[in-house]
Amino acid sequence: MQDYKSLSDQEIVLLARKGKEPAYRELIGRYQRPVLSLIYRIVRDREKAEDLAQETFIKVLNAIDRYDPGYKFSSWIFKIAHNTALDHLRRKEPQTLSLDGSPHASTVEEVEASALTAVSEDETPEEFASNRELGAQIDAAISRLRPEYRTAILLRHHQARPYEEIAEIMGLPLGTVKTYIHRARNELRHHLAHLRI
Repeated sequence: MQDYKSLSDQEIVLLARKGKEPAYRELIGRYQRPVLSLIYRIVRDREKAEDLAQETFIKVLNAIDRYDPGYKFSSWIFKIAHNTALDHLRRKEPQTLSLDGSPHASTVEEVEASALTAVSEDETPEEFASNRELGAQIDAAISRLRPEYRTAILLRHHQARPYEEIAEIMGLPLGTVKTYIHRARNELRHHLAHLRI
């Protein structure tokens, strides 16, 4: 039996192209969480993000023969996810905002699941609560960014992607990506000025 975990993305794609269903399942396993996370942070709706992530994987399956193994698979799949999320936003009505100007989350669990937090094992309960609150405020500030700024900043700081890969994912010149990230950071600095972090 083939050990798919030890194979590179490109090797698994070649097996998936040959109709090996376990190979495709391995790709989904590797990318399900990061794809869902990226889409959720763009569209800000957990149920819709799950639908769009599923749509992304269907598109990946249908287009797997067109993937060029000379490029990173992660760039290719994130580009499909990014475009799927942006297409949804273009079709969607304007987002409802709460009284404080942040997007409305459906449940407390959604907010907690998506919050950016800095947690270390040796922090006290008070530090944990403080970090959790700070993460939620940072996440709320990111959600207020324009979709293209939000995508660029999330790919850079949440997914740890290099600028060149972000440009490839977003289909933009490198200079434009750097400008988006610079502007996003300035907006975040403005939104979070009250925290003095």
